[in-house]
Amino acid sequence: MTGSGDAELLARAALTRVLEPGDAHGGRWLREFGAVRLIRLLTAPGTEPATASGVGPERLAGYRRRAALADPGRDLADAAQAGVRFVFPGSAEWPTQLDDLGDERPVGLWLRGRPNLRTWALRSVSVVGARACTPYGAHMAQTLAAGLAERGWVVVSGAAFGIDGAAHRGALASGGATAAVLACGVDVAYPRGHAGLLGRIAGQGLILGELPPGSHPTPSRFVLRNRVIAALTRGTVVVEAAHRSGSLVTARRAQRLGRFTMGVPGPIPGSATLAPIRFRLDHAAA
Repeated sequence: MTGSGDAELLARAALTRVLEPGDAHGGRWLREFGAVRLIRLLTAPGTEPATASGVGPERLAGYRRRAALADPGRDLADAAQAGVRFVFPGSAEWPTQLDDLGDERPVGLWLRGRPNLRTWALRSVSVVGARACTPYGAHMAQTLAAGLAERGWVVVSGAAFGIDGAAHRGALASGGATAAVLACGVDVAYPRGHAGLLGRIAGQGLILGELPPGSHPTPSRFVLRNRVIAALTRGTVVVEAAHRSGSLVTARRAQRLGRFTMGVPGPIPGSATLAPIRFRLDHAAA
C-alpha cells in the first residue's frame, strides 16, 4: 500500500472509534474533508470542521475526546493477530452498493473470514425476522436459507437468536455461504449463546461490522446495523416480524434503496411458499 493509502487506512480505522454507525454529520465531514484531514481537524488543538454548525459543543467535545484516544495502529495490529482485516471505500474489497447510503455509509468495515466481501455481496440476500420466532418461522428460515445457499446465494443476517440464527444454520448445513453483520466488534461473541455459531460462520463464511475490535453492542447500534444489511444485499426476506420490529426497519430501508423486499407468508406447507421468493431472486440476478 502507498503512503497515501496507509494514511487513509489509519485515518478511517481511527474514525471507527470516533463516529458512531450511521452518523450523518460525520459522514458529511468525511465527504467534504476526507478521512485524513478530518481526523487531523478533530485532534489538532483549536481547530474544528468548518461545517460544524448543527453539532452542539458537547457532541463536538465527544468527537474530540474519542479522536484523542484512538490508536488505529494498535487496533489494526490486534485485528490482524485475530484474523480480522479492515476495508474501506476505495479499497479493492469494498462493496460499492454501500455507497447508496450516502452520508450514512460506513466509514469502513472490519471483516473476519476468508471470502472476498465485494464478490460475495454481488449475489447476496438477507433473511431476517423475529428473535422470539415460532417453530414454523425457524423452520421456514432454515429451509429458505438452505435453498438459497444451494443455489449459490450468500445468506446474510444479523446472528441474533430466532430467525437470524436459523437462517445462518440453514446456509451452513447446506454447505453454502453465509455472512453475519454485527452491531459490535467482529471479535465479540454476541449474543453469547451464539458463540459456537459465530465460530462456524467465521470458519465457513464472513463476519462483518462497522465497530472496531472489542466494541460492545448498544440498542442504537442494533438499529443502525440494519441499514448495512439492507444496502449490502440484493434483496431482503422477512420471515416473521412484529409490527415495530427491526426486521421491518431493514425491509423498509431496503425498499427505499431500490432493493427487492419480500416476506414469507404464514403457515403454508410445501414448496409453494418458496416459489415466488425464488422467482424474484432469480430475476434479480438476471
